[in-house]
Amino acid sequence: MFGKSKTKVAPDPLEDIVRFPVEWPYRLAGSLVVLGVILVLASLTATVKQSLVSKQFSEWAEEFYAFSSQHGFGVEEVLVFGNKRTSAEELRQAVNLSRQDNIFEVNVAEIRKKVEELPWVKTAVVRKSFMPNVVLISIEEKKVKSIWQISEKFHPIDEDGKVINADFKPDKPILLIVGAGAPENINALLEIIQKDNTVFKRVKVANYISKRRWNLVLDDIKDGITVKLPEVGVEKAWKKLLKLNMTKGILKRKLTIIDLRLKDKVVIKIKKTAPEEPVKLNENKERAT
Repeated sequence: MFGKSKTKVAPDPLEDIVRFPVEWPYRLAGSLVVLGVILVLASLTATVKQSLVSKQFSEWAEEFYAFSSQHGFGVEEVLVFGNKRTSAEELRQAVNLSRQDNIFEVNVAEIRKKVEELPWVKTAVVRKSFMPNVVLISIEEKKVKSIWQISEKFHPIDEDGKVINADFKPDKPILLIVGAGAPENINALLEIIQKDNTVFKRVKVANYISKRRWNLVLDDIKDGITVKLPEVGVEKAWKKLLKLNMTKGILKRKLTIIDLRLKDKVVIKIKKTAPEEPVKLNENKERAT
């Protein structure tokens, strides 16, 4: 399975049913002979590439590639490491190899390019080994840092602030960012507010207002404290909030809004509490005894 640390890709499932025994000493000797011929041919092909006979050498090269594929130089396996969210089918289509393909013809640069075009892949390293003839692919996948809500749709955002065009279901609480331009600007905000993890882990929503500034919602999306940050001087305003929380415990109070947009003062709005219902006394007369 591709969810494990070491994954096998089998482009031709039917061929997995039948395996033929190989006499390795004879195979090795034959493979070395074929390899020597192929190297000579490749050298000659490069020399006469621009000449009139290059077409003929190209045809010979194709014939030798086909011959060598049938005599020990076909692709035996494709091993993939590091994939968790990238599916087996996506990798099969990107790699596009079968056991009829010649290991010498495998273009690792082209495979790397196609694998890195997959939505969850950040980087890929592709190399090939011989005898056994294996293509090795090592993947580093993107990490989701936040979820972007725009036009009533949700998109995972990676650590570079870029949208990952893939389905995503979070398995733990994750920051929700809202508004046009939020992904491109979220990292600058995170660099400031992540420094104090005690307060940062209470941030549930970061709302990018009019592509200018941020409102943060703490504790609860619907009923939490909204912290209004200024357009300029965000770090200074955030430090002011941390200091007020340390000295006055402002984030422990029952507030709905903390407005930090003004330079020399902080405006707060206290949460309204529901009035207590009056206690109804028993108005029935005592029964005579």
